[in-house]
Amino acid sequence: MTVDEKYKLLGEILKKLGKVLIAYSGGVDSTFLLKTCIDTLGSKNVLACIAAGPSLPKSQLDRAIELAKDMQAAVETVEPNELADKAYWANEADRCFHCKSHLFKILKHLAKEKGYNYVLCGSNLDDYDDYRPGNKAVKVFDIQCPLAEAQMTKKDIRQLSRKLNLPTADIPASPCLASRISYGDKITEHKLSQVEQAEEFLRSLGFVEFRVRHHSQTARIEVHDADIAKVITMRKKIAEKLKSLGFKFVAVDLEGFRSGSLNEILSQEEKNKNL
Repeated sequence: MTVDEKYKLLGEILKKLGKVLIAYSGGVDSTFLLKTCIDTLGSKNVLACIAAGPSLPKSQLDRAIELAKDMQAAVETVEPNELADKAYWANEADRCFHCKSHLFKILKHLAKEKGYNYVLCGSNLDDYDDYRPGNKAVKVFDIQCPLAEAQMTKKDIRQLSRKLNLPTADIPASPCLASRISYGDKITEHKLSQVEQAEEFLRSLGFVEFRVRHHSQTARIEVHDADIAKVITMRKKIAEKLKSLGFKFVAVDLEGFRSGSLNEILSQEEKNKNL
């Protein structure tokens, strides 16, 4: 199918859903889904819900809410409080499943309470080619994934987002802050704050797509190959800032930026168990 054919199919899928509540983050996928739902179903039949908590950077939360309002979308924040759940903060290989489960449970209850027919999320076709335990929660809670159903890839969504003049069309992917903490290390609000502040600092220095991985006392910085020299040039300033946040050691990963690098320590058996 062409991109336009997929977009037409998406519209047909959404029309059958009627009144929907969307798990919204302000990222590329959920923003495109929200915009398309509003255009197809009308704003009165759409509610965007965003999880406000320590695993979402405050700057991202503020931008997401502002963007939703710019699209004339009704938006609400919810607080899953996943840090109260040991299954989440223990940070085992299935952490993402427990995180999504807390959110989806709240959204399903909210949808029923407010009269929305379905809960939607922005999963696309590419999300099934990676290790994403959250996909299991999608099945358990019967969350609808219209972008994946319409066979849309991330590339398709970015292309269509440009046509719709969405400001998220070309922004880098930004998974939750918990995804930066090494498996087996307890997730705490303090660690999430360390990562958030470290990444905001790097962003202020002009870096666009990168990660600060939290390995107990060590911050491991991943940037694209072309930016490694820039990090080295600014190493003293970066090290000083990150150490002021509580890190004892600051390292640059010579393999560069790669999405989901922490999953590299997992065996295939561990991955299969949580999918």
